[in-house]
Amino acid sequence: RLGAGGMGQVYVARSDRGRTVAVKLVRPELAGQDEFRERFRQEVAAARRVGGRWTAPVLDADTEAAVPWVATGYVAGPTLARIIEHDHGPLPERSVRVLAAGLAHALQDIHTAGLVHRDLKPSNVLVTVDGPRVIDFGIARALETLTEGGLTRAGALVGSPGFMSPEQVRGDRVTAAADVFCLGSVLAYACTGALPFAVAGSGSHAMMFRIAQEEPDLTGIPEGLSTLVRDCLHKDPRQRPTPLQVVERTQILGDDDRENWLPGGLVAQLGRRAGELLEIGAEVDAGPTHCPPVWPGDPALDPPDVPPEWSTTPAGPDMVPLRRPRLSLGLAAAALAVALGAGASIVALMTGEEDTPAGVVPSGFLGTWNTSTDNGIDNSTGHPTRQLTIRQGKVGEGILTLTADGRTAGDTYHCVSVAALAERPTSGTLLRIAASRVTVAEPSSACAPEPASTLTLRENGELERATEGNGEKLTYGKES
Repeated sequence: RLGAGGMGQVYVARSDRGRTVAVKLVRPELAGQDEFRERFRQEVAAARRVGGRWTAPVLDADTEAAVPWVATGYVAGPTLARIIEHDHGPLPERSVRVLAAGLAHALQDIHTAGLVHRDLKPSNVLVTVDGPRVIDFGIARALETLTEGGLTRAGALVGSPGFMSPEQVRGDRVTAAADVFCLGSVLAYACTGALPFAVAGSGSHAMMFRIAQEEPDLTGIPEGLSTLVRDCLHKDPRQRPTPLQVVERTQILGDDDRENWLPGGLVAQLGRRAGELLEIGAEVDAGPTHCPPVWPGDPALDPPDVPPEWSTTPAGPDMVPLRRPRLSLGLAAAALAVALGAGASIVALMTGEEDTPAGVVPSGFLGTWNTSTDNGIDNSTGHPTRQLTIRQGKVGEGILTLTADGRTAGDTYHCVSVAALAERPTSGTLLRIAASRVTVAEPSSACAPEPASTLTLRENGELERATEGNGEKLTYGKES
């Protein structure tokens, strides 16, 4: 057992193929509520589409079990909260730049899948030698549906007081820009070890008031990062940078820039713990035994009464003690070399495979595309806008996210839908996209799935989207 939180308990387990995973079991009182379970189904389905380069990928789930569960890739690393509070203290500027780029990449992947994280905080960021990983994306949103037991539809428990956006504090509509605000708070914390809206001696309610009404305290943040952090913490969501703009402003260009991104002493500590991980557990044929958590979590997530024994839950997947790997000294040394920055991935070592799938989408399509205001859309009702985000992927995978915002009959609407690649492209300028599925509908009556469509790259650099069935054609310009 790794710990417990607002949704349930988390265990480290190993699949029958030897893959190490983290398994989250939903609390029975939540599973018994139909509205929660339906939202949980939707969020798990959406979270499956998020890639594993910067996150812990969703591997399997059973949303219909008596005790619903979801399994994600296990990331061998401590939380950023533990790094700052216990293991090292505030990180140097270069480390925070790589942290910012990695978290922004993760948010871009999450948003492209039609999700908003809503709870980006240091305890949801895992630190490895080849960059940060974001966990618990999307799933927490299921808690918003509850109205019993002190939870409200405004999402009282969706978000943490020190790392919430003004929209969350006020109960306004939460968009992807809220995650960027939370990113700014995380970066400020990584630089200084302090919350940008906290004041000594004041409580969480006072801090949330300052988040909504006052400017952040950026004392101690290096000059090269202070402007970026301040822009992320802008009260107006429209004035915050996008995740891709955050990546550009960090000036982290590629894998070479991420090498040795952590201070030497911290890297050595990660190496020692990676070596310990290889020795955890019992012999192959041993029964359940005393196994301490692989990586100590945060006190808020690990209550004092957490039992040391491994548990078995009949309604969930089979969970067994981690078995001692039968490794040669050479392989153990190689694992230590990985932890010390030899260029391989700890995640790949622990899961047995890389989580970045090959894709077939031509590079010219990748990125974010926006319509112009005179692009054949009826602007008389409030200048609606459409945005396409196209990511790498294979046939059958969700590669396109369509976001539509506008006003009709006096009410605003916000719709997000995701569509899969219908067939392997035969040229670099044409893609066929399957019918979409709505993932966000506010209000639900204003949003409907989009029919199948064809995307064409024009010679002038524009993207044309032709919708099958209704003959609609719209042109999109690439977002700079």
